Amino acid sequence: MNAYDDAYDAHDDAYAAPDTGRLSYAYAVGRATPELEIALGPATGMDGAPLRTVAAHGLAAVVCDVPEAAYGERALRARLEDLGELEELARAHHSVVESLARGATVLPLRLATVYLDDVRVAAMLRDAGPELAALLGRLEGRVEWGVKVYADPSAAASPSAGTTRPDTPDAPAPEAPAESPGRAYLRQRRAQRTARDEAHRTAQEAVRRALAAAAEYAEDRVTHRPQQGELATGSGQNLANEAFLVARDRSEEFRAAVEEADRGLPGVRIEVTGPWAPYSFATPVRDPAPVREDAVREPADAAGGREEDSRAR
Repeated sequence: MNAYDDAYDAHDDAYAAPDTGRLSYAYAVGRATPELEIALGPATGMDGAPLRTVAAHGLAAVVCDVPEAAYGERALRARLEDLGELEELARAHHSVVESLARGATVLPLRLATVYLDDVRVAAMLRDAGPELAALLGRLEGRVEWGVKVYADPSAAASPSAGTTRPDTPDAPAPEAPAESPGRAYLRQRRAQRTARDEAHRTAQEAVRRALAAAAEYAEDRVTHRPQQGELATGSGQNLANEAFLVARDRSEEFRAAVEEADRGLPGVRIEVTGPWAPYSFATPVRDPAPVREDAVREPADAAGGREEDSRAR
């Protein structure tokens, strides 16, 4: 386990220490600069607690006090297992991180990063300092953009997705011979399967186009598990769920280029979100992944995803 791992896991050890009644909840790490102090602004932390910084070795963690009765190991675990509580905690946590990211470069810490006290927070900054500083340097002036590609067969089959109708109505088609219910059902199923397969092929083309467009502006890329069920937004099947690291001053160019990738492709929807704090890239320094259009999953793989691609957002 390296120092950066300790920075994330040290709070697990904190619960073995004597009960103090108050804990330090950490949101993000940045450089100990006036810009970070200014970025705190009027924002508040969990349960309206005031934010402050804990500085050590040129770095600073943004924290707030929380009661151990509500944020101790057992209490917090129970809250994280309740979807309503989890949503509330996540919203409060990410609100602070995004507020900080608008005024300074920060490394977001995972949800529910809790330390026994500020002394433990300072120890984390000391132990993980070199890696945290390297990450901050890499992310300086950069933001995260999310790109999702959806295949939507129903949209492809809609009248608006087809060719333009002529001004004069067509002659009525001759009445088709009667068809048994069984044959009609099979014909309908074949048509649905054909539409679905065509939507997948078209969506794969959209993925290739989107990745090619993103490669012109992105410095790094992380592939996440496609979202399904309640996590998916809107209609259609999510076939690609990508995060890109982009220079802040090229963000609008990035957005415009990627949003053009589905032009002329019926049954496809591209969703571009951001800019966000670089959650997907706040990990130990690694060789940047190639931002290319050749890593496109087939529909079956996209539906299942891979465990290593998943993320908590």
